[in-house]
Formats: sequence, C-alpha cells, structure tokens
Amino acid sequence: MHPDQSPLRAHPATEQVPSLLVDLDLMLDEFTRRPLQAEFRFDPGTPAVIGVEFLVERGASRSWNIGRELLHRGLTSMSGLGEVRMWPTLPGGPPSSWLLLESPEVEALFELPTAQLARWLDATYRIVSAEAEWDVLNWDGLLDELTGGPGTPTDA
Repeated sequence: MHPDQSPLRAHPATEQVPSLLVDLDLMLDEFTRRPLQAEFRFDPGTPAVIGVEFLVERGASRSWNIGRELLHRGLTSMSGLGEVRMWPTLPGGPPSSWLLLESPEVEALFELPTAQLARWLDATYRIVSAEAEWDVLNWDGLLDELTGGPGTPTDA
C-alpha cells in the first residue's frame, strides 16, 4: 500500500453525490433558535461515514463525522447513542428530525428538514448500497494500521 493511501479508502468511484447544503436551526434553549447551515458530504471511498460541516456566520465552522445508517434511521425512529443521536420530531408540523451532538466540550441540538436529507441519503445508497459499504474498506491496511503494521513487535 502506498504510504499516502489510507486503509479506510477504496478505489475512487466514478459516480459522485454533490454535497447537500441544508438550512437548520440550532436550539439555544426551549424557545430560542439560531438558524444556520450545514453541509453534508458523501465520499464513496468511505460510504459508512457522512461528513457534516456546520457553517457559522462568525467564527470557525465545526465538523462531525456521522454514520450514514444513523442518519438514515434517525429520519423515522430513534437512532444512535452516546455522542450522536437522531430522531424524528413529533407529527403535526413539517417533517423534521432532531440531531443531538455531544462531546466533553459541546452539546448541540439541531432541528433539520427530513425530506431533503432523505432524498440525498437515498442518492448515496444508489452509489454504494448499505450491504456493500463495508466491502470498500482495505481490511489488510486497516489491520496493519491498528496493529502498527506488519512485522511490528508487540508487547507480550
């Protein structure tokens, strides 16, 4: 494997899904919302992970990597646990979902439209199906990276 080639990347796919720019709301408290945008990115070389960049008007943007399956399931039911969770809002309003991101430094709750995200996720699954998303990994390279490479002594 070439030193610049990540074991988590596959051969480049011929089809691409353009990134998705979504208007969403950051919930500052129960009654206060701050509108902002997020850009969702799909890389067929790492199809199980969606990159999300939260674009803020002032200051640095924030990026998170979120499981594609978690996002897909979160459109219709509770999904995820720990640092990333997503679930649909209550019926009665426009279709949307809550996305909760937690880390030691930050906790953020977003409301995002589901129809736009659902169409975009469907396009990603047409390029790399859920069944095939783990097939693109270079498992030997990943194992070498996790173990320190072939022939690397281990502590016994």
